[in-house]
Amino acid sequence: MAEGFKTSTKIQMVDLANQHKSYQSELDAAVQNVLSHAAFINGPEVKTFAQNLAEYLDIKHVVPCANGTDALQIALMSLHLQKGDEVITTSFNYVAAAEAAALLGLKPVFAEIEKDSFNLDVSKLENVITPKTKAIVAVHLFGQACDMEKIMLIAKKYNLYVIEDNAQSLGCEILFNGYKRKAGTIGHLGTTSFFPTKNLGGLGDGGAIFTHDDALSEKCRSIASHGQGIRYEFKQVGVNSRLDTLQAAILNIKLRYLEDSLQKRGHWACRYFELLHGIPQITLPHTAAHSSHTYNQFTLQWHGIDRDALKQHLNEAGIPTMVYYPKPLHLQPAFANLGYVEGDFPVSENACKNVISLPIHPTLQEEQVQYIAHAIQSFCAK
Repeated sequence: MAEGFKTSTKIQMVDLANQHKSYQSELDAAVQNVLSHAAFINGPEVKTFAQNLAEYLDIKHVVPCANGTDALQIALMSLHLQKGDEVITTSFNYVAAAEAAALLGLKPVFAEIEKDSFNLDVSKLENVITPKTKAIVAVHLFGQACDMEKIMLIAKKYNLYVIEDNAQSLGCEILFNGYKRKAGTIGHLGTTSFFPTKNLGGLGDGGAIFTHDDALSEKCRSIASHGQGIRYEFKQVGVNSRLDTLQAAILNIKLRYLEDSLQKRGHWACRYFELLHGIPQITLPHTAAHSSHTYNQFTLQWHGIDRDALKQHLNEAGIPTMVYYPKPLHLQPAFANLGYVEGDFPVSENACKNVISLPIHPTLQEEQVQYIAHAIQSFCAK
């Protein structure tokens, strides 16, 4: 327990209610405006949000859609890949990228991650490229980006498409060819999710696709609207995937506060670093030289301790934790047909056994962070 330390407020993994309080009046006004004009589908706020997000990211096109998984599926559909084509992604990851590929009859091919960043290990990427490989989905995990400079060089060498899954790292900056670029804007396509817990989260589901390519933008926009070009003229088989006007109105407000939110996340991450530094059982989050870190998650690696006992210790102290992710995708029943076995990706498998994520969000308080740190220190000192 965290003897000697107290916190006067309940600690939450994510505290959206408090986060919204500082601009609640703006959110209320935005919602009321949508209720007044009643254009609930493809209302003016959707176009405005797409333009505002494109300006923030410094990218030519943003295509809003219903959620982050749809964004990945639509991005893959826009490339007109053939059944059986291979799409590389990582196994230590949420299921969305591999799921989207499998649903389209493509073959997910898993690749190993870096031990420190949890992102794609580019040094091993070429080992899994075959003549059937057509695309790489580079997942920017936990708040920082993959090494896009190296990934794009390999993609060019093998004539591959690159999709950046930026669901957890919106606002992250990448050093690319000597210049800073926003994550999600370097590959042929980028995608994101506006799930409420993301860096930029709505009050429900939402997603978007990014690209500099005019033709890919037109394809994605058509696919997301049943494959239509002009109304009732269907160029291709598509899907029905729209960002609701109400969500767009909310996201327009929250986008104004995104940089402030990221700065606060960074502040609390720094406090964790200061308070947890030097504990031998802990490896603190790593920030790669080519990327900033937006700390969508603050994920530690543990050594020589029982993670379940730690979780129980923290839970009894009123401290929530999460394990992202407890089982790698290559060992999931959904992908058993791919033939992977335990030991194929030891770094990914080890991460699943040893990671744990602490609460991190813009409205954390100093007393809460100190309380969490002391609870961890007391457990590790046993």
